[in-house]
Amino acid sequence: MGDAGGDRAQRIAEHAAGLPESERGAYLDAACGADEALRLRVHDLVASSGPSASEPTEIMAPGDTVVAQPGTGIGSRIDRYRIVQLLGEGGFGSVYMAEQEEPVRRRVALKIIKPGMDTRQIVARFEAERQALAMMDHPGIAKVFDAGATDRGRPYFVMELVRGVPITDYCDTQRLSAEERIALFVETCQAVQHAHQKGIIHRDIKPSNVLVTMHDGRPVPKVIDFGIAKATNQHLTEQTMFTEFGQFIGTPAYMSPEQADPSALDIDTRSDIYSLGVLLYELLTGTTPFDPAALRRAGLAEIQRIIREEDPPRPSTRVGALASRPATSTVPTPADAPTVQTAPPASAAVATGGSSLEVIARHRRTDPTHLGRALRGDLDWIVMKALDKDRTRRYDSASSFADDLRRHLSHEPVLAGPPSARYRMGKFVRRYRRGVTVAAVFALLVTGGVITIAMLWVQAERARMTADEQRGRADGRATLAIDAIDAFQAA
Repeated sequence: MGDAGGDRAQRIAEHAAGLPESERGAYLDAACGADEALRLRVHDLVASSGPSASEPTEIMAPGDTVVAQPGTGIGSRIDRYRIVQLLGEGGFGSVYMAEQEEPVRRRVALKIIKPGMDTRQIVARFEAERQALAMMDHPGIAKVFDAGATDRGRPYFVMELVRGVPITDYCDTQRLSAEERIALFVETCQAVQHAHQKGIIHRDIKPSNVLVTMHDGRPVPKVIDFGIAKATNQHLTEQTMFTEFGQFIGTPAYMSPEQADPSALDIDTRSDIYSLGVLLYELLTGTTPFDPAALRRAGLAEIQRIIREEDPPRPSTRVGALASRPATSTVPTPADAPTVQTAPPASAAVATGGSSLEVIARHRRTDPTHLGRALRGDLDWIVMKALDKDRTRRYDSASSFADDLRRHLSHEPVLAGPPSARYRMGKFVRRYRRGVTVAAVFALLVTGGVITIAMLWVQAERARMTADEQRGRADGRATLAIDAIDAFQAA
C-alpha cells in the first residue's frame, strides 16, 4: 500500500476508533467499499490505537459495562455454548468465556468474528488461527475443541480457556529470581519449538501472548493468540494464509527486523527467535530493548528504521541505565488465585517505559549490584545472539536457544559469546560505509603520497651513493697516478 493509501487507512481508522462498536461495521462498509486490503489495514490500525500500542487487545475488567454484539449477548447461545462473559476484543474478533453444555459441561473460550468483519481476508486469517491451533498438541499451547458458524454465518472456534496472567506480570508478582524466570522461559521456548515443528510461525510473541497458569501447583506458560501466525507448510499457506504486501504485522516492541521490512515477505522461524529474545530481555531487565514510549511517539517509517538499523544495549548495560529513573512500583501484589484472561495487560513498568533499578532488582529478589553482575557475561551474549540483526547469527531454533540457557543454568560453557574482532569490524564498516569510504580514500592518498616520497628518496639516495662511489673510484685512480709520478721522479 502506497503512502496515499496508508494516509487514507489512517484517517478511516482514526474515525472508526471513535465510533461505538455497533456503528463501526456500517461505517467501514461505506468507507472501504470492496477494498479488502484497505479494510484489513484499517482493522489492524484500530486494534493498535489503544492506550498501549504494544497491547492491541482490550480486556474487560470486572464491573465494566459491555455493549453486547448481536447474537453474542451474555446468556445467549451459540450452538451448544452459552456465553458467560466477554474476555477481550481485538481488531476483528471477540473472545468470550462460554459454558459448554454437552457432551460435557466445562468452561471454554469462544472466539468469534465481529459483525461486519467477515471479509474474505479476515475470515482467512481467522481460519488460519483455528487451523494453526488444531495442528498442535502441546501442554504449552491452548487447544482447539470445536469450530463452526452462527446462524448469521459468523465463524467461530472454541478453545481451551487459559486462566493466567502475562509471563512478565507473573514473574514480577511472584518475585521470581533471574534463574526462575529463565526456567519458565525455557518452557515457553519448548512450546514455540513445537509450533515451528508443525510448520507454524507465531509472529507476535509478547508477554500478553504468553500466559502463565497453574497446573498441579506449578506455573505453566501457555502460548496463545496465533491470529497473525504464518504457515511454513505450502498447502496450509495457499489455502488459509493471506498477508498483504507492505502490511505491518506484529507488535513493534517485539518485532524482528525482517517483520519491520516494508515487504515483510521473507519471514521464517528465526523471526520468532528474535521476539523470544525480546521477551527474555524484558524478563531479565524489566523493559524491552527499544524504549516503548519512543516507539509509540515515532511514525511508521521511524519505527521500521529503529528496529532494522539500531542496535539495542546489552541487558546489563540497560539495567545500569535505569539507575537514574525514579522508583515507581506498578506491579500488583500476588493474588491467591489467577484471573481469567486471554490477553491481559502487560507489565505496567514496560508500558510506561521502565521502572527504577531498585524496583526491578527487588522484583527479582536481588539488589542492583548483583542483578547487573548476574546479567553481565553469558546472559548478555545469549540475549544479544537472539537479537542479532543478521538472522543467520541467531539461534537456529527455539530448542537451541533453550539449550544454551540450560547450559548457563548448569554453569556449562554456552554457545553464545562476544562477536569476533572481524565481525565487529564488518559491522562498523556497514554502519558507517560512507565515512569509512572517505577515510579509506584519504588513507590511500596518504599512503600513496608516502610511498611516492619514499621512492623518490630511495632514488635520490641511490644516485648519491652512485656519485660517491664514482667519486671514490676517480680519487683512487688519481692517487695511483700521483704515486706513479712520484716513483718515476724518485728514480
